[in-house]
Amino acid sequence: MYDERKEARVIAIRDMKKTYAHGDVETTALNHIDLKVKAGEFLAIMGPSGCGKSTLLHILGLLDNANSGEYRFLGEDVSKYSERKRARLRKATIGFVFQSFNLIDDLSVSGNIELPLIYLGLSEHERRRRVLNIMEQMQLIPRKNHYPQQLSGGQQQRVALARALVTNPKLILADEPTGNLDSANGDAVMSLLTDMHEAGTTIVMVTHSPAYAEYARRVVHLFDGQILSENFKGIADAEASWLYRQPVMAANAIL
Repeated sequence: MYDERKEARVIAIRDMKKTYAHGDVETTALNHIDLKVKAGEFLAIMGPSGCGKSTLLHILGLLDNANSGEYRFLGEDVSKYSERKRARLRKATIGFVFQSFNLIDDLSVSGNIELPLIYLGLSEHERRRRVLNIMEQMQLIPRKNHYPQQLSGGQQQRVALARALVTNPKLILADEPTGNLDSANGDAVMSLLTDMHEAGTTIVMVTHSPAYAEYARRVVHLFDGQILSENFKGIADAEASWLYRQPVMAANAIL
């Protein structure tokens, strides 16, 4: 039976731990993390290099597994999903934006944006319709036949954002999306992310920039694999912080 409370939470992590072994040395990347993200929220994750930000983002994006703990995504416990099932869910529900853009040099702007739709098996007609719509939104029509090396950094990141959005994902994960951009292009990308958030997209962004973290509604600070603090913007969010601090309920409970 449909439960609005369950659907309202996109991410619910409980007691998550991630370690890496290098010979006889074990490094703890995430140390018993608890985190919840509501549908439509804009969350920024901050912290020094090596604190576990990217590791956490990769686990949220189903690109990596934790060693222990529970991860519920869209109400389902995905902790034990097979790689095939994780890949299918990832392609259908998550959009990624990276610092290095990760565009394919041999594909045009429209080809790069269309690629995830091909992986989803959509018809050619539907792919063209979606690509055209998102290029119009991102003001990329004049560049549709250009290749990545013919674009500025800001234009390449707009293409990356369009590629992330074209599948209508439930979640956008952005890893330092302004890291390779000057301030003007960085501001433009953050404006686009803000527009996505205001349209209802859930966004989790890793950033080193306090200025860009201010665009988010909540900021989580990581240090040595642990959450040190959370900052909420606005009175309503501050009062709602009580909800986030409550333990994630058991797997058979309503999220």
